[in-house]
Amino acid sequence: MIILKAERKELVNTEQAAEQAVKLLSFFRKKGWPVFHVRHLCTQPGAVFFLPDTEGSEFYHKNNPLTKEDVIIKHKPDSFLGTNLKEKLEEKGVEELVICGMMTHMCIDTTVRAAEGYGYSVTLIEDACATRDLEWHGNTIPAEQVQTAYLAAIDGTFARVIKADAWLREER
Repeated sequence: MIILKAERKELVNTEQAAEQAVKLLSFFRKKGWPVFHVRHLCTQPGAVFFLPDTEGSEFYHKNNPLTKEDVIIKHKPDSFLGTNLKEKLEEKGVEELVICGMMTHMCIDTTVRAAEGYGYSVTLIEDACATRDLEWHGNTIPAEQVQTAYLAAIDGTFARVIKADAWLREER
């Protein structure tokens, strides 16, 4: 499981998404399955979010990593780029990923596509992800439309997209 943290820009439905992620995290821990937390830290000059040692770079308080869980530090939207995530997944024999986090249109989309490219079977938990309104040519695209468009593009090609409760009801 990968849990990503959002930037300081206002996201829509973050609390609801984080609570769905809490359910998944609890399930994985009870099963003893590997959990990978990914923290985005921005170290580029002039960066205004994901700054090290700021509240915006912290995990949601109910999703904090346990000591035995891997924390991957990334500096780009792709959780694999410039990190040891792939090596850690291989060490633990992980072939299937369940992904959730923030922001759907950026880190989640990029990481899901990269994971599929590496040959992983990917499930994206749609209601454990959040995004924000986007601006394009002076037009605001509401977060709900951004979320829907990205999930529609991902589903069936790069990942299986499903709600948390539906995924949790499946037999394992």
